[in-house]
Amino acid sequence: MSEESTVIKLLEGERVYLRPPEKRDLGLFYQSFYNPMVRRLTGTYRVMSMDAMGSWLERVTHDESRLLLCIVDREDDRVVGDVELLEMDPVNRSAHIRIALRDEKEFGKGYGTEAMGLMLDHGFGCLNLHRIELEVFDYNHRAIRTYEKLGFRREGVRREALFYEGAYHDVIQMGLLAREYRKKK
Repeated sequence: MSEESTVIKLLEGERVYLRPPEKRDLGLFYQSFYNPMVRRLTGTYRVMSMDAMGSWLERVTHDESRLLLCIVDREDDRVVGDVELLEMDPVNRSAHIRIALRDEKEFGKGYGTEAMGLMLDHGFGCLNLHRIELEVFDYNHRAIRTYEKLGFRREGVRREALFYEGAYHDVIQMGLLAREYRKKK
């Protein structure tokens, strides 16, 4: 985790920029982790103390198979979420991607689409990945539309793989190849 000195804007878009997490972001990660809507969309059911989350954040930021970045609104420098490339496999040139916006008031503003686009550009361009994949729950229609707009294709369904809020839900597996992404751009 970087210190709170100079802000390193790793990737910049029109509305958002992506930067490494800083120590001061821990409270935001913790708040987001317990937001009921965020928990539902991410299928999160476990609990974590602030100290445990701090340890997790420290570990993740030093893990070479992951790239976790905060999504920051350019207008007011407010962290609106996070996006992460994880399980990066240099041999197969593949990775998983995930995103979480902090609060439902951030939905529908284009933050997620732009942040995903910046991370995909970075993954396929700078990191020379061949494939990026993700999983999304069948009830997260907004995310599915966003992922399809970015070029992800449905590759499979893990039927009733998530038990959440008293019901089973399908997990949709989606993938995107570098050549498909470049063609779409």
